[in-house]
Amino acid sequence: MTRVIDLRHYGQGSLPEGFKQMLIDVHADAYADAMDNEFNQRFPWFVDHWSGMDGFTCVVAFDGDEPTGFAYGAPLQPGREWWRSTAFAPNNGYTATYAVSEVMVRPQWRGQGISERLHEALLKERGEDLAVLLVDVTHPKVQGLYETWGYEKAGEQQPFADSPVYAVMVKRLHP
Repeated sequence: MTRVIDLRHYGQGSLPEGFKQMLIDVHADAYADAMDNEFNQRFPWFVDHWSGMDGFTCVVAFDGDEPTGFAYGAPLQPGREWWRSTAFAPNNGYTATYAVSEVMVRPQWRGQGISERLHEALLKERGEDLAVLLVDVTHPKVQGLYETWGYEKAGEQQPFADSPVYAVMVKRLHP
C-alpha cells in the first residue's frame, strides 16, 4: 500500500509547541543503533542551536499524524560558509550559502524517496547561491545519494573534536 506523505513547512518564530521534542524523537528513532555515541546524544543542543538561527527553516514529513522524517537548515553568515576551508570556488563570487544541517527519515519509512522530497522542499524557495551539507566520510552510499541530488564533494572537515570527519558537499542552487 502506498502511503500519502504530507510535507509541512516550519520557520523560525512559528514553531509549534512540542516541535523540538518531535525532532529529537525522530532522531532517536533514526539513530537508535548509535545513540550510545556521545556526539549523537548532543542532538538536542543542535536542535536548539539551529532552530534559533536567523532564517531557520524545516520541512517535516508526516504519515497521518506520525512524523516520518525531516530536513532543516539555515543561511550561513558570510565568511562562515562550511566550504571556505576547501578548494571550492564559487561562480563569479556568488557565495550566499544555505546550510542543510539535517536530512533524516525514520527506519520504517526509508526507501520511499521521502528524504529526497524533504530535501527538495527545503531548498525549493531558497534565494541563496549555494547549498552545503556535511556527510560522514564512512558513509559513501549517503555521499553518493547526495551526488545524485547535484552535490559535489569540495573537501573534508571535522567541525568538533568528537564529531566524525565529514565530506563537505556543495550544490549550486542557481547555475
